[in-house]
Amino acid sequence: MTAAGTTAAADAAGETGPTLAVEHLEVTYRVRGRDRRALRDVSFQIGRGESYGLVGESGSGKSTVALALTRYLPPGGRVSAGTITINGADPLAMGPAALRNLRAAAVSMVYQEPGQALNPSIKVGRQVAEVYEIAGMSRAAALERAEAMLRTVQIADPGRVMGRYPHQLSGGMAQRAVIAMALAAEPSLLILDEPTTALDATVEAEVLDLVAALREQYATSVLFISHNLAVIAKMCDRVGVLYAGEIVEEGAAREVFDAPRHPYTVGLLRCIPRGGQRKDHGRLDTIPGFLPPPGHELTGCIFAPRCPIAEDRCRAAAPPAFATGPGRASRCYLHDRTPDLPRNTPADLDLPPERDAGRPVVRLQRLSKTFRSRGEAVRALAGVDLTLGLGETLGLVGESGSGKTTLARALLGLIPPDEGSVIDLDGQPLPPDARRRPREQLKALQIVFQNPDSALNRRQTVRRLISRPLTRLAGLSGARLRERLADLVRSVRMEDRHLPLRPGQLSGGLKQRVAIARAFAGGPRIVVCDEPTSALDVSVQAAILNLLVDLQAKEKVTYLFISHDLALVRYLSDRIAVLYLGRVMELGPAEAVFAGPHHPYTEALLSAAVSLDGQRQSRIRLHGEIPSAADPPPGCVFHTRCPRKLPTGECESAEPPLLEVGPGHLMSCHIPIDRLAVLQGGST
Repeated sequence: MTAAGTTAAADAAGETGPTLAVEHLEVTYRVRGRDRRALRDVSFQIGRGESYGLVGESGSGKSTVALALTRYLPPGGRVSAGTITINGADPLAMGPAALRNLRAAAVSMVYQEPGQALNPSIKVGRQVAEVYEIAGMSRAAALERAEAMLRTVQIADPGRVMGRYPHQLSGGMAQRAVIAMALAAEPSLLILDEPTTALDATVEAEVLDLVAALREQYATSVLFISHNLAVIAKMCDRVGVLYAGEIVEEGAAREVFDAPRHPYTVGLLRCIPRGGQRKDHGRLDTIPGFLPPPGHELTGCIFAPRCPIAEDRCRAAAPPAFATGPGRASRCYLHDRTPDLPRNTPADLDLPPERDAGRPVVRLQRLSKTFRSRGEAVRALAGVDLTLGLGETLGLVGESGSGKTTLARALLGLIPPDEGSVIDLDGQPLPPDARRRPREQLKALQIVFQNPDSALNRRQTVRRLISRPLTRLAGLSGARLRERLADLVRSVRMEDRHLPLRPGQLSGGLKQRVAIARAFAGGPRIVVCDEPTSALDVSVQAAILNLLVDLQAKEKVTYLFISHDLALVRYLSDRIAVLYLGRVMELGPAEAVFAGPHHPYTEALLSAAVSLDGQRQSRIRLHGEIPSAADPPPGCVFHTRCPRKLPTGECESAEPPLLEVGPGHLMSCHIPIDRLAVLQGGST
């Protein structure tokens, strides 16, 4: 049968059956001459137009499921048992031509790492347009449609982005380009593997709305893989909880998250700061121990070694899937006891009674940074004034391109700020170039980058990567070096077996843990955390946040915490600064910023954030697109998108000053604070 005939038959079968059916799937990897099972007896279905979520820790097998469906398993990996059908057709039995046609026309996939999905030697516009050309469009029409699709996924100035190479894009922009390529094919099955990891709240909301609209318009089925449980709760009809290659709980997404019936699901949910929880209220709960390594075979329940209520029968025999309600199942003998699970992590935390926020450790004055791009001046930062107090956390939020990372890099001396900018450490000016800073200043300021792949030397082992700053910055050797290394490895929830491995042998979450351990190795005073948990699952994320809070409590470490996850920012931050096009729109205590009244931009960010608590507020949709920093609007730079813009024309003609509207609470807006309170009280 030809490829076209195969597709036609599959489409006919798909009309009456599920889009995807997975039955008793097992995947085995051949490692050092031994077979190691990565998936065991996985079964689930996705109906036409249905969205199914897969959640679980890094290494649980979520991405392996996605790769097995389209036969993209790496060398050494194979489907050792079970069946897969997509639109009634079996991809495991297809020849090369039919498989190519299936991938091109029926199934699209958005990968976790956009850098691995984009060809570094081809411009972004050509890569997106290629999808349309394969479908039969002319090159000119394909380029036109590609630009429109980039605009749809909220890329500012898509014409300019079309002419860039992948390395010239931010992480969020690269991910949006990959999503544009996947949506362009209008697939019947869309596989999303952590699609919003690198996206800020407003773009995430737009992309999720776009996926939901496509699903409804074309009856597209979606397999949604994510460690963001709130996104899964919003986007998915049903959810499967995957642990060590086995689905341990399954059911309607809202029911599973509201009333979990497996200890592992309960543990995942308790790792997330909810209901406005802050670090002052105690540690987040975590799941003790580690996932068993691939191929590790246990006699009983695979979760028993980490379960706080495991009994002898749990260790003696693997539990079957117990029906816990209509369409729900749990592989747990004690599924009726899950609501009363004890905490795994003590909640008590001794924080300093008072942070010395009045004593600035770092001071930024008139901080500006201008880049040159194709003869144009792109002003990434425009006169930013900020201070970081001793032992406090300043959260930095804003959309991709707002200047957050530029500010962090200027502080660290990785890029020189514009003339007239002032950066002080303990009242002493910091040289603009890190290479001219003395050892003590280098030791004092460290960073955890957003993308560990670009921050870790892939030729070095984990042991070497973490040990190097211990020897060079902390001056440790011998037994003290080994003791400190072991302590750091435990702190970021890694094991000794990871030490001889190289970055290419680690998952995304493990690589980020190595980067975090390395940043803390030298005993820094100020740590810049640039999306430090974006690649981590919720259990490791909770452990890292607890670690950050513990270190701050013990040593008064100061953090500049950059994140698009507003729940994490609220949990960890003492104060919050909101950036837009390189300018501070709002600055103040965390509770004041979240409680409101808000700057209209802050209001839009908060309304776009998804919540696992099921809370719903009116979405504040921004007008138009993010302006280019090469040509910012006159007056208030936010006025072109502001839903609260004054009709008097004041917003278009004059830039508002940053004024105090409450104790320590500053805002740059022409609208009086009492008027904002009235407007926002009617929209929330």
